[in-house]
Amino acid sequence: MNIKQAKDYIENTVRLYLKKDEFGEYRIPVVRQRPVFLLGAPGIGKTAVMEQIAQELNIALVSYSMTHHTRQSALGLPFISHREYEGVKFDVSEYTMSEIIASIYEVMENSGIKEGILFLDEINCVSETLAPSMLQFLQYKVFGRHKVPDGWVIVTAGNPPEYNKSVREFDVVTMDRMKVLEVEPDYKVWKEYAQHKGLHAAVLNFLELKKDYFYRIETTVNGRNYVTARGWEDLSEILALYEEEGMKVDETLVEQYLRNERIVKEFTAYYDLFNKYKKEYQTEEILEGTAKAQTAERARVAAFDERLSLLGMLIDKVISETREDMEISDYLVELLKNLKTIKAALEKCAENPKKAIPVEQMLETQIQGRKKQMESARMAGSLSEAERRKGRRLIRFLEEEKKKLLMEGISEEKEAFASLKAAFDSETMELKNRTTRTGKRLEHLFAFTENAFPEGNEMLILVTELTVNNDSARFIGQFGCPAYQRHSNDLMLSERGNSLQEEIAALDLEGM
Repeated sequence: MNIKQAKDYIENTVRLYLKKDEFGEYRIPVVRQRPVFLLGAPGIGKTAVMEQIAQELNIALVSYSMTHHTRQSALGLPFISHREYEGVKFDVSEYTMSEIIASIYEVMENSGIKEGILFLDEINCVSETLAPSMLQFLQYKVFGRHKVPDGWVIVTAGNPPEYNKSVREFDVVTMDRMKVLEVEPDYKVWKEYAQHKGLHAAVLNFLELKKDYFYRIETTVNGRNYVTARGWEDLSEILALYEEEGMKVDETLVEQYLRNERIVKEFTAYYDLFNKYKKEYQTEEILEGTAKAQTAERARVAAFDERLSLLGMLIDKVISETREDMEISDYLVELLKNLKTIKAALEKCAENPKKAIPVEQMLETQIQGRKKQMESARMAGSLSEAERRKGRRLIRFLEEEKKKLLMEGISEEKEAFASLKAAFDSETMELKNRTTRTGKRLEHLFAFTENAFPEGNEMLILVTELTVNNDSARFIGQFGCPAYQRHSNDLMLSERGNSLQEEIAALDLEGM
């Protein structure tokens, strides 16, 4: 299976393991909650998937790499305890709490979240001294003499032996206590993730042309060559920083992330070509609808790779803009809830003036509440990047409005709320202007694609990419795009027509 299918399966497993009966007991007893064992090649996103699951289920996540643990750190250190049995004193060996178990309790205490996932990576690389204890742990959730708290689901991961010399193959008895999921790299699934994360367009466009370069591990006379999903993502981030600083990207940089000489050379050459296309085609003019006629003509006669690269640049640009618009929209929806809470509180205060609370105090309460919520999620390992940005926007708005009320000496409730509403309306109008501009740029992109590629598959690619990407699909669904709707309908009719023709051909009516 691919990593997306594995994510869905693990998420459903965790959900079922945490399901309780009418008395608050877990429906599946702890001893029957088989840990999940995610077995797959390195760098395909196993850890990222666990973070996503914790965020979506609003539970905590504690992650450990088992290669870093000795028997002492995982099981605890021995110490002498003095006991007395029936009047006779004894010295007894006991163990301190496992570092892993202690981390779970620490997360629960700091975050207030009592259920979560204990994710143990590279579990099949445990030290020789720790290996005998793993069977007890996998069945009974016990490290040494200390048990994993109820409500914590164990998910493990590891690499197959061909990828890691440190792997110790589990015996049948151990494997029989786990739910094993074998995961293979899948470019299509990773592309969805990469687009949502906003990875560099040069990386996405290159892999669209060279899909077989997405994940590759080879053993040669010079050693092992490898290119992984993690490598592409890390390369994307450093490319963006290099561009911000005006630094030159060369093979020396690329080979730090992609350990395959041929792919390094090809990507570096493509990256230079990508920037050349970006400059010569003036992509910003295309999206603003001011591109010259010769730009479309050049694209029309260009080679396939050049056309696809140009279209990829344009799609990446508009998708990133729709992503920003939708994040602002989500933030304003959340902010509206805050303002409604303040309005309801003011109406309640109006009924009992003696218990009136200043608006700036209400704002401070919301600020501290949001900060506490974000810190709790952060401590639990379940704060997504999108939630973090939304929270920061909310806090910034509330803090600025509180400061404004204090500086201008606005204390009367109606006037204070009117000031808040005016600030909210201003940001709402700004979003409206943004989405109008983004909508126009989408229309210009469709118009250019119609003009430059009247007979190619570029329009199908454009409609497909906008459809499968969550941000652009949400944007179009919420704010509309007539050109998208028109071409989407046309392509559906065309595909249906082709399907009917194929069905008719299969019937072989003429031969009857």
